[in-house]
Amino acid sequence: MAACGPSETIETLYRNSLLDENARIHVATFDAAESRAYNQENCRQAQELFQAQPGVRTRFWCEAGRYRR
Repeated sequence: MAACGPSETIETLYRNSLLDENARIHVATFDAAESRAYNQENCRQAQELFQAQPGVRTRFWCEAGRYRR
């Protein structure tokens, strides 16, 4: 269940595309009603897990805030 925390605590996980290295594709939003550090750490862990999958050629990264195009 998403808690929808304050916008200053939200982190969003993105990835690019093999067809467009500048693409910003939404993967997940971390908006638990906890501290920013909590959401940052969860995003970072997800980023590492996605990136470490065998054969993955896209890049994953986290940014502060809700999804932006």
